[in-house]
Amino acid sequence: MRNAGPIESPTDPFASVPMPTSAVSKKPRIEGLPPGVSRDIFGPQDRQESRPAQAPSAQGGPSGGALPPVAPPAQPWPMAGKEPPAPVFGAPPPAELQPSYDDSEPSRRRRLLPGLLTVVVLLAALAYVVPAVVMSGSVLRGTHVGGVDIGGLTVTQAADKLRTELATRLSRPVVVEIGATKETIQVDEAGLELDVVGTIGQAPSGFPSPQEVWRGLTGTTELEPRVTVDASQLTRTVEGLAEAADKQSHEGRVFFEGLTPKARQPEDGVLLDRDDAVRRIGDAFLSGGGTVALTIRPAKPVTTPEAVQDALTKARAAVAGPITLTLDDKQVQIPPAMIAAHLTYNSSGDGGLVPQFDAKAVLANVESSLVDATQQPRDATYEIVGGEPVLVSSRTGRGVNDKLLARDAEKVFDTGGARTIPVRLGTVEPVVTTAQVRGLGIKELVSTFTTRFDCCQPRVTNIKRMAQELDGHLVKPGETFSINDVVGERTVEDGYVEAGQIVGGRMVNIVGGGDAQFATAMYNAAFFAGFDDIEHKPMDFYAPRYPAGRDVSLLYPNLDLKWRNDSDNGVLVKTAFTDTSVTVALWGVKRYDEIQAVESERRSFTPFRSETSSAPDCLPTTGQQGFTIDVTRVFFQDGEVAKRDKKLTTKYRPQTQVTCTATPG
Repeated sequence: MRNAGPIESPTDPFASVPMPTSAVSKKPRIEGLPPGVSRDIFGPQDRQESRPAQAPSAQGGPSGGALPPVAPPAQPWPMAGKEPPAPVFGAPPPAELQPSYDDSEPSRRRRLLPGLLTVVVLLAALAYVVPAVVMSGSVLRGTHVGGVDIGGLTVTQAADKLRTELATRLSRPVVVEIGATKETIQVDEAGLELDVVGTIGQAPSGFPSPQEVWRGLTGTTELEPRVTVDASQLTRTVEGLAEAADKQSHEGRVFFEGLTPKARQPEDGVLLDRDDAVRRIGDAFLSGGGTVALTIRPAKPVTTPEAVQDALTKARAAVAGPITLTLDDKQVQIPPAMIAAHLTYNSSGDGGLVPQFDAKAVLANVESSLVDATQQPRDATYEIVGGEPVLVSSRTGRGVNDKLLARDAEKVFDTGGARTIPVRLGTVEPVVTTAQVRGLGIKELVSTFTTRFDCCQPRVTNIKRMAQELDGHLVKPGETFSINDVVGERTVEDGYVEAGQIVGGRMVNIVGGGDAQFATAMYNAAFFAGFDDIEHKPMDFYAPRYPAGRDVSLLYPNLDLKWRNDSDNGVLVKTAFTDTSVTVALWGVKRYDEIQAVESERRSFTPFRSETSSAPDCLPTTGQQGFTIDVTRVFFQDGEVAKRDKKLTTKYRPQTQVTCTATPG
């Protein structure tokens, strides 16, 4: 060629030939080389470099003997929006297009594990949910109360089963020992009751938790029955035991039988520890019955036998002659018989005996000899004349000071001395004035009630005596009337006698026994008058002589009848009695046209039991079944219901029939 320079032998005769771009390239196979060219120009034969090693070029080469660089592989020209060209045939695909396969054992386990866990969770959920749904809505399976299995039952079924099977086990009586005496206390006397609702309330129910499902399938749940003791009922029962067991200590005392002084020597006594008895009996019932010994504590008098003997000597001297009372030129004698009737020697509290003289009672008999009747004071009151209350005005008067007379007479009876006592008159104001009574506005009969009883029993004396003490009593507006506050303790000195009365479920003899008959008449009179019921306790046992649900227990000082005069007018109490009845009438101003006692049907009947007693102080009683009744007081005005009191529910216990077998001595 014309312009061609001299042709030199190429350093690498294959440099212009493209080499394959395979990741693993083979060296070109050279069958022969030009003379003087060594195979070393292709690099070491045992390894392949990413680039050919440089070696000295042939002498006189343009690069100073260095071989020219290996030409890079041909690359396609990138075109926008075009797919990359297909790879050269025989070349491997790009790494990002190569599929990845990993068939190792750990990889297969990783793929199976989530599925296995899902199956396990599903099975566990089914193992809980299925029995939980079956158990829901009932008492947890395996639940026992006192040995009674109530598991799987509805609440109603469980309650019925407990009442049937468990209540019987808890009805065992308790035998109490009081010294050498034994008494049996029944469940009803202690007010013992199985709290079925509270007992079942302890048991798991509803939709159970996983733990409860497991316990219901594999174990049991033991619950203690809840049993309640009515403390007030048990206290009344213990009071009945105490009335029979107590032997009160007696202080020394000197009194008169006629004109003869008699001595009562001081005596030791024993008293039942009531609080301790309530606790022990209650614990015994809650423990399932058995026998319990009650504590008796000694009661010691303070007077001494020497003091009694000294008082006897003084009493003989006290009635050795009359006492003369003088006022100006008037005088009157108190004869020995009257002295003896109103003089006693009682404990002073420090071991001795002192005289007590009822001067007021004596003056009621002799004062008219010293003071004209027209001068004596008079309390305002009402008298019922022709069926209407008539005001009797009060009057200020003059009279002998009874307190001064008592002081002077007692000094004579204690230390001796002159037996003539000068008395002084003074102005005596009435206790109840006319203004007080007139302002009470008493004008008509508000209500009256009568109860009846058998004649000629000791209790009749007490009923009449209480009626006498309360006849004419006035209750002011807003005032609360209380039998125990007005009458006080019933004593022999006040005219009461021993009579039978049920105390704590037992018939016992007490002074004033039977006065609940009067209290029941009073309660019903106040009930139908519409006055507020403040305090009353129904009787433990039903007696046919009383209206059911409207009877009253009375015992000083613990059981009282209280009602409040909530009207704007006063109330006058008037009483009347015969040998077979007592009547209480309340006078004032009527506020309602009518008041009715609406009674429910009697329900929850319980049979009475029978027993015999050979005790010498046994009192026979007639058995009465127990029952429950509701009474509601309804007030009517102008033909319509004006108001209605809250319902009163009375639960009567069965009255044991007692037959006495002791032979009269």
